[in-house]
Amino acid sequence: MKLTPAMQDFILHWGEMGARWGVNRSVAQVHALLHLSPKPLPADEIVGVLGIARSNVSTAIKELQAWKLVRVSRKLGDRRDHFTSVDDMFDLARAVVEGRRAREFTPTIDAVRHALEAAEADGETPEYVVKRLRETLEVMETFDCWYSEMIKLPRGTQTTLLRMGAGLARLLPKGAG
Repeated sequence: MKLTPAMQDFILHWGEMGARWGVNRSVAQVHALLHLSPKPLPADEIVGVLGIARSNVSTAIKELQAWKLVRVSRKLGDRRDHFTSVDDMFDLARAVVEGRRAREFTPTIDAVRHALEAAEADGETPEYVVKRLRETLEVMETFDCWYSEMIKLPRGTQTTLLRMGAGLARLLPKGAG
């Protein structure tokens, strides 16, 4: 696969953004290449196109599979695995949100809940700290509950609500809340 300057720019930028999101740059670049590719690519082609080490590509593919952002396929007469990104951008965004929720948000809710329970039970934690922990847990659980309900809706409804959200925000008074 030959990369145009625009494709190179996208892959490099995706790698930079990945680093800002806490994802290894190589992982993000492999994902970007697979996202742009019109066909599944074997690991050796990914190595050749991106010019990164085979071990980095293997690690990247494993991580992307764990995030459910990359799928493996095989071709008759070819012993190599071929990899492709989730095609649909809505599905890709949902996989990223679900992955981050499972790895980051849910464990943080559990940790805040545990800290709150300990603070309420110890008799030593100042009341303002207990109150702050309680508020933190309440807001985090509200967001999590909202997400859990939204993800159950049909995709068309989700898309409509997302589009409506920006329009509703423009109708509401600024600075309220």
